[in-house]
Amino acid sequence: MKEQLEQIKVSAIERIEQVDSLSALEELRVYYLGKKGELTAVLRNMKDLSAEERPVIGQLANIVREEIEKRLVLKKGLLENLEQNQKLHEETIDITMPGKVLSYGHMHPLQKTLEEIQNIFLGMGYEIIDGREVETSYYNFDALNLGEEHPARDEQDTFYITNNIVLRTATSPVQVHTMETQGLPIRMIAPGRVYRSDEVDATHSPVFHQIEGLVIDKNITFGDLKGVLAEFAKALFGDKVQVKFRPHYFPFTEPSAEADVSCVMCGGKGCNVCKGTGWIEVLGCGMVHPKVLEMAGIDPNEYSGFAFGMGLERLTMLKYNINDLRLFYENDIRFLSQF
Repeated sequence: MKEQLEQIKVSAIERIEQVDSLSALEELRVYYLGKKGELTAVLRNMKDLSAEERPVIGQLANIVREEIEKRLVLKKGLLENLEQNQKLHEETIDITMPGKVLSYGHMHPLQKTLEEIQNIFLGMGYEIIDGREVETSYYNFDALNLGEEHPARDEQDTFYITNNIVLRTATSPVQVHTMETQGLPIRMIAPGRVYRSDEVDATHSPVFHQIEGLVIDKNITFGDLKGVLAEFAKALFGDKVQVKFRPHYFPFTEPSAEADVSCVMCGGKGCNVCKGTGWIEVLGCGMVHPKVLEMAGIDPNEYSGFAFGMGLERLTMLKYNINDLRLFYENDIRFLSQF
């Protein structure tokens, strides 16, 4: 039995020295020291030994076990170091290689202009009010003094869902809802998407954005309207910009006007953007028609007000010298990354 134990020790040490992986090393441990291992099998036969031989063989078996366990621990540490070094070598980072360039998103030019406009009017004490994009004909037309025969109600200009339900052609219905439900005075702007049956080209789109404003209070005059829009233009385009008003006609305002600003490209000297006039039309405005006030339940003898409406795309095109409205919706990164 002594020879068996010595042979097991020599064989185990030799095989442990040759093993080259942790998994193979674990297999050797089980093979020699496991419940069904070589050393365990020998020890089971100790019952056949004499009383004098058992302690001698038992002591020798413990020496063999301790030697094998020591060799296993040393080999395990060596293999773990080798595996770690191999992993470090394979995962080495070349710090001289250029890093990956990360692309960061940013605000769309329309949203950027919208937030700037909203901040201007918030600074003047206005409230921002949102509204539904699907409206009844009453709120989209009748409540704004647009009669049955008005051309804006034609199917070639408006998207009809039913005879009485339309996609709003302006954000004006938000103003009407506000006049009907909110207490006076009112100072608000209504930004949002609007829909008109237009062919897509450099200056038209069936879906675009409007920002409309409304002020209702006692003793509101056209002078208040001019003052507000002049301050707005200077805040958006710069202190040097000039504003002028031209008489116009809108069914929902009386008197009505178109507001022009001095060309932001040439400073009013005349260029191809302003077609040599030095002026660019930016919005329509006027005093709220007494009939519109009456339909909203407001006494025009006690209250007056003004309203204005502007296109977000047009203002953004002017602000950033963009010549084609379609660029806003084509999602071309080369265009959008400029902002």
